[in-house]
Amino acid sequence: MGGTSEREFLEKVIEAKQNASKAVNDIRNDFAKMEKLKADSLKKIEEMRRSAEEKLEKLEVKAAKSEDIVTESRRRINMEIMQAKNEILQKYDEIKTRISASILP
Repeated sequence: MGGTSEREFLEKVIEAKQNASKAVNDIRNDFAKMEKLKADSLKKIEEMRRSAEEKLEKLEVKAAKSEDIVTESRRRINMEIMQAKNEILQKYDEIKTRISASILP
């Protein structure tokens, strides 16, 4: 005789709704964390680019002012600096594009 009562069914329905709500809240929190990580990553990559450019510009100025460096060496140093700038900019663009693509739906 003792079948499941209406109350027991309703309690199970409420429990299922609560579990679903908890899962949705957890997922929303995960998305918020991901968005924060993306924003932090964009800040880091901007800082990396800015810092690297500043360091390379200082090196370029220092090399130009240095009297101990012969013209041929100065030319090679400037070429290395230009290659470093291009490589850094390429990595910056690659990472920024990847982050930006992950932000868009």
